[in-house]
Amino acid sequence: MKYVNTSIRKKDAIQLVTGQPVYTEDIAPKNCLVVKLLKSPYANAIIKSIDTSIAEKVPGVVKIVTYKDVSQKRFTLAGQTYPEASPCDRLLLDKHLRYVGDNVAIVAGENEKAVLKALKLIKVEYEVLTPILDPKEAKDNEILIHPEESWFAQCPVGADNKRNLVASGCDEDGDVDRIMSECDVVIERTYKTKAVQQAMMETFRTYTEMDNYGRLKVVSSTQIPFHVRRIVANALGIEKSKVRVVKPRIGGGFGAKQSAISEIYPAIITYLTGRPAMIIFTREESQTISSPRHAMEVTVKIGADKDGRIRVCDMYALSNSGAYGEHGPTTVGLTGHKSMALYSKMEAFRFKYDVVYTNVMSAGAYRGYGATQGIFALESCIDELAEILKIDPIKLRFQNMTREGMLMPAYYGETANACALDRCLEKAKEMSNWDKYYPAKDMGNGKIRAMGAALAMQSSSISNIDIGGMTLKLGDGGFYNMIVGCTDMGTGCDTILAQMVADILDTEIDNISTFGVDTDVSPYDSGSYASSTTYLTGRAAIKCANLMREKIVEVGSGILEKEASECEFDGKFVFESENVENKVSLADIVTKAQSSPVGQLMVTVSEQSTVSPPPFMAGVVEIELDKETGVVEIINFSACVDCGTVINPNLARVQAEGGIVQGIGMALSEDVVYSKEGRDYSNSFMEYKIPSRLDMGEISVEFESSYEPTGPFGAKSIGEIVINTPSPAICNAIYNAVGVRIRELPATPVKIVEGILEKENM
Repeated sequence: MKYVNTSIRKKDAIQLVTGQPVYTEDIAPKNCLVVKLLKSPYANAIIKSIDTSIAEKVPGVVKIVTYKDVSQKRFTLAGQTYPEASPCDRLLLDKHLRYVGDNVAIVAGENEKAVLKALKLIKVEYEVLTPILDPKEAKDNEILIHPEESWFAQCPVGADNKRNLVASGCDEDGDVDRIMSECDVVIERTYKTKAVQQAMMETFRTYTEMDNYGRLKVVSSTQIPFHVRRIVANALGIEKSKVRVVKPRIGGGFGAKQSAISEIYPAIITYLTGRPAMIIFTREESQTISSPRHAMEVTVKIGADKDGRIRVCDMYALSNSGAYGEHGPTTVGLTGHKSMALYSKMEAFRFKYDVVYTNVMSAGAYRGYGATQGIFALESCIDELAEILKIDPIKLRFQNMTREGMLMPAYYGETANACALDRCLEKAKEMSNWDKYYPAKDMGNGKIRAMGAALAMQSSSISNIDIGGMTLKLGDGGFYNMIVGCTDMGTGCDTILAQMVADILDTEIDNISTFGVDTDVSPYDSGSYASSTTYLTGRAAIKCANLMREKIVEVGSGILEKEASECEFDGKFVFESENVENKVSLADIVTKAQSSPVGQLMVTVSEQSTVSPPPFMAGVVEIELDKETGVVEIINFSACVDCGTVINPNLARVQAEGGIVQGIGMALSEDVVYSKEGRDYSNSFMEYKIPSRLDMGEISVEFESSYEPTGPFGAKSIGEIVINTPSPAICNAIYNAVGVRIRELPATPVKIVEGILEKENM
């Protein structure tokens, strides 16, 4: 292989670093109407009356839209393959407002000044209702977040709007209660994770216009172009054939753009006025009316024998979906299934969950997608169990972890065909100062060095549901067009897929021109989420390139008047196997094909997988904790990842480093905080603290390759797995340092100092 397992520079690198116009705002028409939103000041309220007459007279204001002007059929903003598991609980604009920031009206005008003035002149009378802000109070509360009869769920996920339930259920295997009663040690602990923001550099933004054929064109920074087409059509109450979605370059997503946060608002303006329109969310809007990670309370009960054999795990997750149900039913499933499956030697497991509506900002997808919350809880509990058993926590993990070839009952009954988790943990420990500082060492200056570890697993696409697609065209002169439906949001998937295709077709990577995504042109692809592009779209790329190779040989052999079985292809020529001088060039093959009944050489492939092979990771952190202030400094984070065959080591390493930094932020500082009235205080980067280069310490990443037989060149995913170990590893290290167990993130200095003082006063 010339390109696979090689650190090729990203195909779009030059355009990005030289500031070429590649993002949504760069390419939008200059005459776009400015679109902004009027937002609710209350967490739970009904619009009694709304008067836009004065606002409409502001010079420059073109259109004001209220709930009276939109379709009354409910839909979901979740970008998921049909039928969406998330309940249909939204209207484009609703009379019932369910959180502070819920949209009251849409205003469009010639300039921002006019629109901002009009927003202030809209007069709204509200009937203010009592909100539910605490998820523990939501289930079966007499206050209903969604009392409307038009609410409906398309899938049987245990949703019930009359009980404030987005989803509810129980999965189990084995006799949990009996085995738990037989265990020498039973430990039960509850852990909490808060809502955290994706905080991508490019905020949500979309522009829309009518094309020459009277169709609505939506150009948006999105991870889910094909799902956006359906969502916009549903929101506007029009045919999907009337909507075209184009995805330019994306300035980060991390799951935030797996929901159609911004697209429907300029779309309704363009649809009603016929004019181009654009909405650009401010940073405050991206922080307060978006789709953060689901806050969860996870209770873990583990039963083990005194020799360290973990026999059973019982987990319950309460997930806060907020005002709407996007991704609520699907996120929570990963909380149990992608944490407990790390320890598949267990004899039984049970996972119960409730996902509830509350009157706060609606949650959504975020890198790790529920597994992050579950792994924080379980990997913290494993350390607590290790202390009770007086066993080294790394030894306890080695004793119980999933290994290659093992059946994983908690992971939908799949088998770990490729698993280097044991080698990952060995390598991560070797990379770190574990033997020097574990559990902790007083540095003599009021600071303590300490170590912590954690394991993680994720998935590679959604089995039996999502689809990866690719089209390859052979163009004049012998170059290839690679047309994809998946979304490169900075991950480098356009480059990685081209590497695979280049190796199969024996061509240079610069001979492959990548195009994506346009729903009118690109083959259907579910989108860039669930760690799917390298694995699932990669499978489509392999099949597509092999079929193209066969077509080239077939046409070339015909020109040579030979059977295809008698000819070979070296990337530039098709030649007779027994007489290499009898050959025809790729350029001549294209010309001949285009002037004969053969026509253009083009292949389109859609690919689905019946399995979702998990990548694995081990993380070991070294911290320095100031006992007086409670401040935690990350000294080093050592990570080893098993993502199967590494297609592009540099891009994989960047993915890992970025995910680890996000995990550090979740562990130590990031926190969406609400007032008692439901107002989001974390509305800027002054209040919402994401880690800078000064907060991340040194990050060391290595790879332990396995070979996944169902993956392209043996590859699995890497996009999400890397965010999952920092939170538990850091909290485990904090406990090792000062004996304070942080069970509610983030692990702030205040919580640590309070814990130290509480210990001293016991």
